[in-house]
Amino acid sequence: MEVNLTPDAQTKLEEMARASGRGSDELLEDAVIGLYDELAFARQTLDRRFDDLESGRVKPIPGDEVFARPRARSAARRAGHR
Repeated sequence: MEVNLTPDAQTKLEEMARASGRGSDELLEDAVIGLYDELAFARQTLDRRFDDLESGRVKPIPGDEVFARPRARSAARRAGHR
């Protein structure tokens, strides 16, 4: 497979390869595999959460409450430090 990088990305990859003593191809392969693993994990997590919502095992939190909770905690912390 051929990968086309921008000149800036190519320079960074080559610098990292020199600094680590590893080959550019090896670093690039590791990066792609790592990204794939992270995306696969995120996809599995989201699939499980959607399954939980669809089955009723968990209940969704209304959007306004999602933002209100951390704001309330932050306000409580600020009030406690005065």
